[in-house]
Amino acid sequence: MARAVTPRRMILTTIAAWGVALVIAFPVIWMILTSFKTEASAVASPPELIGASWTVENYVEVWSRSDYPRFFWNSVVISVGSTLLGLAIAIPAAWSMAFVPGKKTKDLLMWMLSTKMMPAVGVLIPMYLLFQRLGLFDTKIGLVLALMLMNLPIIVWMLYTYFKEIPGEILEAARMDGAALWNEIVYVLTPMALPGIASTLLLNIILAWNEAFWTITLTTTKAAPLSAFIASFSAPQGLFYAKLSAASTMAIAPILILGWFSQKQLVRGLTFGAVK
Repeated sequence: MARAVTPRRMILTTIAAWGVALVIAFPVIWMILTSFKTEASAVASPPELIGASWTVENYVEVWSRSDYPRFFWNSVVISVGSTLLGLAIAIPAAWSMAFVPGKKTKDLLMWMLSTKMMPAVGVLIPMYLLFQRLGLFDTKIGLVLALMLMNLPIIVWMLYTYFKEIPGEILEAARMDGAALWNEIVYVLTPMALPGIASTLLLNIILAWNEAFWTITLTTTKAAPLSAFIASFSAPQGLFYAKLSAASTMAIAPILILGWFSQKQLVRGLTFGAVK
């Protein structure tokens, strides 16, 4: 029997939820506030808020000192390109694992996931040398391939989970009606798993957008995305916190806006198949 939710319990749950949300969002909120302070106010101890000196000069200087549109475009190409390429590879792979499983399918999935546990620095030198030899260093194509391979296990795992929730009888009926393998995947499977595919796409765009280690290591200037844009605002004399916060806010603003407007689709996709 379901337990009735009392008004007191609802209030406590709401307060707890807001508390957790504020703890998670506090670093981002503080960074945005710092971006509007002067450098003196940004490093003041104790931290200043009410009596702080507010300004937009940090954004003006960050924009004038760097080619922000170029960094932004590189991030869009790299994150969207790596995600779409990963989906093109992962959808057939997840289909075969979900509907034509072999004896080692579970082991293969676990092995793919285990590659995410390896420290990235462990393959830094081989990756660096490989990119130089193949002419992929500081190119958008090189970063698209690198981030696609890095996130491919997550894409396959997510799609495999979504595909497992689709009754195999539907695909069998499509085959009996004469659907070829390509038509089965494109016209039957993909529309049914669209919420899961959309959430996978959005999540992996976010992961690729936020990647810093490989994007900074494998680029210099031409293909540098917004992660390199942020790193460029550190200096030998030290960190200029207000300007660094302004650059960081400009870098995360597009992906925050995307996440805000797509949150319903993202939640719907992540809970796809959870309740039958």
